Amino acid sequence: MIVIGIDPGTAITGYGVIRKERDTLKCLTCGVWTTPSTMSAPDRLLKIYDHFNELLELYKPNEVATERLFFTSNVTTGIPVGRSLGVILLTLAQRGLPWTEYTPTQVKNAVVGVGSADKKQIQYMVTRILSLPAPPKPDDAADALAIAICHANMIRPAMPVRRAVRG
Repeated sequence: MIVIGIDPGTAITGYGVIRKERDTLKCLTCGVWTTPSTMSAPDRLLKIYDHFNELLELYKPNEVATERLFFTSNVTTGIPVGRSLGVILLTLAQRGLPWTEYTPTQVKNAVVGVGSADKKQIQYMVTRILSLPAPPKPDDAADALAIAICHANMIRPAMPVRRAVRG
């Protein structure tokens, strides 16, 4: 199973692609898409849309997960992030791909075991879980991998159908 985690943003969108085989998780790729502030909002969103479509074409995921947007003090910064998430969701709807979102606390609990974990702890555990040679950089890529790990660990394999043997 291939899972993509997305850490949405307009200036920086993090992505992480992992493969789950039984109890093993492997990083296939991770990184960020950036859009300069000099671009218009529609052009920035189009660039995110194009990058996401390329990623979907290349890896053909079974599942996609994002982090739930959460704003405490500055809702204004949430508007551009919400736009980016809207582009991600539109793209998924066009392709009929399933989507799940997790709160930051859920992601931290799933990856570190502590809902109040900091960025360094997340990077450390993502590196360990995926057996990476070095922590993923920048933080947005590590966060996207953490979201993918969270989702991969939440998915339960379908139970095989057991049939009674009559003798």
